[in-house]
Order: sequence, then structure tokens, then C-alpha cells
Amino acid sequence: MPIKIAVLYEPSDNTGAPAPKDVRPRFREKGKAERRKRKRHPKLDRDQVADALRQNGFEPFFHELTDEAALLDLSRTKADLVFNMVEAFAGDDSKEAHVAAFLELLDLRYTGAGPRALFLAQDKAVAKKIFDFHQIRTPRFASSYRGKLDHVDDLEFPLIVKPASEDGSVGIDAGAVVHGLRELMERVSMIQEKFDCPALIEEYIEGREIYLAVLGNGKPVALPAVELDLSRLPEGMPRIAGREVKWDKGTEAYDVTGSAAAKDLEEETRRRLQETAVQVYSALQLRDYGRVDMRLTKDGRIYVIEANPNPWLSPEAELAIAAGLAGRSYVQLIGQIVELAMARYAA
Repeated sequence: MPIKIAVLYEPSDNTGAPAPKDVRPRFREKGKAERRKRKRHPKLDRDQVADALRQNGFEPFFHELTDEAALLDLSRTKADLVFNMVEAFAGDDSKEAHVAAFLELLDLRYTGAGPRALFLAQDKAVAKKIFDFHQIRTPRFASSYRGKLDHVDDLEFPLIVKPASEDGSVGIDAGAVVHGLRELMERVSMIQEKFDCPALIEEYIEGREIYLAVLGNGKPVALPAVELDLSRLPEGMPRIAGREVKWDKGTEAYDVTGSAAAKDLEEETRRRLQETAVQVYSALQLRDYGRVDMRLTKDGRIYVIEANPNPWLSPEAELAIAAGLAGRSYVQLIGQIVELAMARYAA
């Protein structure tokens, strides 16, 4: 009999650009932040995943996590594996890890990161402290919430200020890069008032925006590098993947940027990018698949910005682009994620 796979998703997925904080629940990044300039498929990413599962010979069905009753219904699922595409619960992205923990309590097999990795990756300040411990280069930073400093490195302007626990470029736009104390204080105040979370203050790293997908457990492997090309942004706009780049359709910033294979990288640089990505993946205890976002400076220094457990799985997403560069089709990528998860539970 074919393996039955429940494609678990939360209905706030695939709803478009984030609304202002005061009128929206909190969302994580996956299905939203990475939709860029490529032609979008008419199907949602969960439909694409289900189609790929069928082509791999599995028997997928959807489980929509609409409310508490739907959560409790998971205890009665007949699935052999849950393909976890959840990024929130009841629209609250801070509860993403809680869903994974609930699957653990039910002793259900599921794909992707566990609750510990989801918690570690979501709190950007904690993740950066872990990077420091493992001697993984990350921009120097400070964390501030309502006048209290949680962590302070010696910082130099320019700085970038962003919410410490938001994703999808929420709270990040051209004004996020500040060059003086007044701008910094105003931006920190705005972040705390609008998002009610700590402000993460990082040294701004001028360089290329590089994404490394990683697959595997035990001995994870980094796929070829993908770059979000920011070189053609309007003059005077900081080279960051802010709201203008990701969401403001029809603008110059949106139209001139897109993701593709990273070109003109020396072999040594490619190797170091991949090694760093695997270090991050292991340090945060990611599993099955993930993505690491980095900055590469002109002099070859690599800075890790953040890690994304269970990143977006649309055919046009960076993970699928990287898989294609490594010779895997989208269907093969989805099949491999299932195989990796099943092998974990068989061990």
C-alpha cells in the first residue's frame, strides 16, 4: 500500500504581503517573504507539494489547521507521515514551534525541524549568540526592549534595525539602515511600539545576498549557492531585501531584483559558503531541509544573517532553485525530504 502523507498547513498561509502589525496576526516567513519576481504558479505551494508527493507514488491528503478542534483531530490521523507546512497557529507565528511540539507529544512522524530548532531560529538574538559560540561570523549586534539592553556589542554605523522575532521583511524597509544616533533611536522606538518586541540592531554589512539550501541529517549537504541580486536597486537605496524588494509590486526596487544561481564565485568561496551553511544548520539543530541567509563582502568575508527552518517549498523558491542547480527536479526534492524524514524515524 502507498504511504499516506498528511499535508499539514495553516490557513493564513499564502495570503500575500503582511498587513500592518495593529491589524494582523504574526506570520512567519515561508510562503510570503520569498515570493519575488518569477512567474507565480497558479497553485499554492501546498498544492504543488501534494502533486509532487503523488508523482513520487505517495498518497497525500490535506489537513487544514483551522482551530483547536483541527489540532486535536491530528490524534486520529491515519497518516504514516505528516508533511509539516505549518508556519503559525491561529494566525500567530510565535506558536509555530508549538505545533511541532504537539506532533511530538502525539508521537507522529513529521518532516522538517523540531520545536527546539524552530524556537532557536525564530529568536534572532539567541541564534546569533549560538553563532558566536560556534565561531560562526555574524554581524555584531545589540538587542533592546523598552529601554533594557539584553546584549550589546561595540557597534559602528551604519546599522540595520529590525524586529528580533519577525520574518518576511516585516519591519524592514529602506529606512531600516540608519547612519546616526537620532535615526537609531527613532527606529528602535518605532520597532518596539509597532511590533511590541525587542529591536535587533546589527552592523550593516555591505555585500552580496547569498542563500544556501541544506539537505540531510547526520551528514547534511549544502546545495549550490543562490543569490538575490540587489545590484540594480535605485541609487541611494540600501542593498537589503526589504519590503520594497519583496512586496511593492510595480516599483523599480521590486522589478529589478530576483533570485538565481550565484555567479562568479571562486571555488574556495563556494566551499566556504557551503561549509558555513552546514555549520549553522547543525548548530541550530535543523533537520531534513533548511536555508541559511548570508552576506558575502567584496573581500570574501562571510556573515551569517539568519537561518530558516522549513523554508518555502514552492517550485520558484530559493530551495527549489538550489535543488535544480544540484540536478534535482522539484518532484525529486519533495521526495527526498520525505525519505530523509522517514529515515530519521526508522533509525
